[in-house]
Amino acid sequence: MHILWNQIDYQPWDIAHATHNSAMQQDWAYGTSLKALGIEVHRAEVILDGETVALAQFICRRYGFLVGFALCTRGPIWLKPLPADERARIYVALKRSLPMKRPRFALFSPDTLDPSDESLAPLTRVMTGYSTVLIDLTQTPEAFRAGMEGRWRNRLVASEKASLNVVRTGANPAQYRWLLEEEQSQRQSKGFHGLPIEFVESYIHSRSQTSKTMLVLRAEHKKDKVAAMLFLLHGSSATYHVGWSNETGRDTNAHNLLLWQAFHQLKERGIRTLDLGGINTRSLAGISRFKIGSGGKVVTYAGTYV
Repeated sequence: MHILWNQIDYQPWDIAHATHNSAMQQDWAYGTSLKALGIEVHRAEVILDGETVALAQFICRRYGFLVGFALCTRGPIWLKPLPADERARIYVALKRSLPMKRPRFALFSPDTLDPSDESLAPLTRVMTGYSTVLIDLTQTPEAFRAGMEGRWRNRLVASEKASLNVVRTGANPAQYRWLLEEEQSQRQSKGFHGLPIEFVESYIHSRSQTSKTMLVLRAEHKKDKVAAMLFLLHGSSATYHVGWSNETGRDTNAHNLLLWQAFHQLKERGIRTLDLGGINTRSLAGISRFKIGSGGKVVTYAGTYV
């Protein structure tokens, strides 16, 4: 086995990432955008018997100028099926060879649902896995509707009759920055946490074709903005990242209509899977019910391992 650190180019990475329908946290643009904010990023190419079998992107932070933590979220990207013992060997090799200054810990939140997966045997689970909702965008519109929870579908029907106008926003920052400002206000008032707001603009413009990095839909009522949703695209997948609605938007169920429109527009761009960005039925019950009711599959990942 041979591991090359920070030598692979973005083109083969992007091809592999899209082919394997991988998560945003393993997208090349995700790492590049965090690098632009001064965050340390390392990318590994794992070669076995002369063939590249896995890719792994680590986002690194140091706390108190002492201990560093490198997190490989929803990775590695496995490029071919490997026996559990080979994958276990790769986890260990990545930890040992990570080119981050010591003392540091390498953590994995793998893109697997089974915490008893034998490949994780050399690692220790330190956090349980988070849950999200995945939407299969390859299905027909009829299947979409049939899979929705009844009340969610009824609200969609009501929103379709509510004289809302859905507008797709362009990639000029002036056209969507207001939404990021609303998101910042929401975080401050409700105690939300997430990626830095500056990350979004960097991510959107990380590629020359912004149609491959973002989709922003805005709902208007009598020419007034009432709701909006921002999706980040990565290869053949997308992730719901930011949403906002005022009282009129909530009264007209604008988010139901926006998400329904997003299903179609993302599918037209070749997106196969939409990740609704995580659910937490305890602290974010309302948002979680909205995501679950849309008809996607609820999945819980194995956890975080060191």
